[in-house]
Amino acid sequence: MSDLNYDESEITEKVSRLPPLTIPLDPIIEELFKETHRRGGHLLNLHKTNAHAPRLSRAKKPLTYGLRNDCDVPRIYREMAICRTAQIVGCDYEVGHHMPMLKMAGATDEQAEKLSTWFDNRHLYDEKQLAVLAMTEEMMNNKGAVTDETFAQVAKHFSPQEIVELLYNSTTYYGNGLFMKALKIQLDAPHRKAAPGKF
Repeated sequence: MSDLNYDESEITEKVSRLPPLTIPLDPIIEELFKETHRRGGHLLNLHKTNAHAPRLSRAKKPLTYGLRNDCDVPRIYREMAICRTAQIVGCDYEVGHHMPMLKMAGATDEQAEKLSTWFDNRHLYDEKQLAVLAMTEEMMNNKGAVTDETFAQVAKHFSPQEIVELLYNSTTYYGNGLFMKALKIQLDAPHRKAAPGKF
């Protein structure tokens, strides 16, 4: 089949509540899968699930790329917000893919391990990390509400642009987590990794 770098059995395996993909693929999806491979990523169960809506998959790709590659706020703070968001949502799929990225971005093993209980382990995190975690925690647990005090701590350390970038990362992955859980997307094999983007 074409010049995709995946075999048919990988593409057509059932990976969620939806039926498996069929061959031939929609041309939009075939091109998106090729692009994923070019950027160093594996074909993930999330990609195969999204592929049931080709035009939306194509429309979503630039945002995902931008969150990985076009932000000024350092990656460690973005991944910290994403991972804590995924934990709050209870999305194991998202946690599984982003915890390694959090470590790649510079978090220690202990910071990653204790992220779900960061408030009781504040000594592990610096002031900027604590500000990001506090904002993420409040926003995700209070339907978007963040206290003025917490926001002031974030604004002390991050520019307006960086704050917007942090919020786009956490809120986008909140929605992604709900989507993944609703469709019961199966965990990927351990060797399958997302395109890492810029660190």
